[in-house]
Amino acid sequence: MPMQLPIRTLPLALLALTAGCQHASPAATTDKASRRYLSQPLVSEIYTADPSAHVWNGKIYVYPSHDIDGPTPEDDLGSHFEMRDYRILSMDRVGGPVTLGPVALDVKDVPWADKQMWAPDAAHKDRSGAFRIGVATSSNPMGPFKARPEPIKGSYSIDPSVFTDQDGESYMYFGGIWGGQLQRNIDGRYDPNGSKTDLMADDKPALMPRVAKMTGDMTEFAETPRPIQILDEQGKPLLGGDHDRRFFEAAWMHRYKGQYYFSYSTGDTHFLAYATGSSPYGPFTYRGRILEPVEGWTTHHSIVEKDGRWWLFYADSQLSGQTRLRNVKATELHYNADGTIRTIDPFVR
Repeated sequence: MPMQLPIRTLPLALLALTAGCQHASPAATTDKASRRYLSQPLVSEIYTADPSAHVWNGKIYVYPSHDIDGPTPEDDLGSHFEMRDYRILSMDRVGGPVTLGPVALDVKDVPWADKQMWAPDAAHKDRSGAFRIGVATSSNPMGPFKARPEPIKGSYSIDPSVFTDQDGESYMYFGGIWGGQLQRNIDGRYDPNGSKTDLMADDKPALMPRVAKMTGDMTEFAETPRPIQILDEQGKPLLGGDHDRRFFEAAWMHRYKGQYYFSYSTGDTHFLAYATGSSPYGPFTYRGRILEPVEGWTTHHSIVEKDGRWWLFYADSQLSGQTRLRNVKATELHYNADGTIRTIDPFVR
């Protein structure tokens, strides 16, 4: 996702049949009228989700997916998340005026996509039914973007995000289980007859997200993607049955005081969790939760620093009350003296 002048690259969420963070059943059941939200939607003109936020030249740019109210029935693969284009948000500061840009990329302008555009860290579903990850480029952070004619060679699954380290090397983190198909790409080759959920082995190490260093122009992998290890406090891999802590989707990486923070969604338990390590490749040790469950099934996030303050961008369904129609928000993120992150409650109790 980080852009390099004069060409800027954007990992794409381009799908043919499924879209958005997966599933539909709301996690919280508290009466909506009695809730007080910690943060308010950044925009209300359209529905937005899956925010990938970045700071360039002193300005915040947020690359969200664009939810529309389509006719597709809800299912466990996320087919009801209908997204057909991208519109980018920009602001000088969190809490200030937000600019909603015009369409930056439409699915009809992507040669290898079919029907839908997923999160702008996401993928494409080809004729074999397998997800792939693609790139679009632009000379302007607000677009328009031009999609490359083919997906990244060797890419699979969903939800990529790109982290550029202090030495200029860039890494893509990606993957998602259940509808994200990681369990059907264990060795990088798609198995159409694989499990619909995970490895189906609660007492074995959970499926892990993937990481790969990118080429200098961030348009291809410079190496074969490898699994990331997320360990418990005893140094053992998190297990498949540990749904409160194991990786589900929505990988994100940031760096704070020399430590690498890998954060992600736990999916069916509705948490944003994080783990830390000393290398962009991991291993990472589980540290706790960043965000408690929001209104809606799950959330997809990003973390950025602006003017010495850290911000969490996330989404819920405050505006619509429907998981398929979400809205992007931002709230300040705080660290404790030991580097742990203070857990955020999305509601004011």
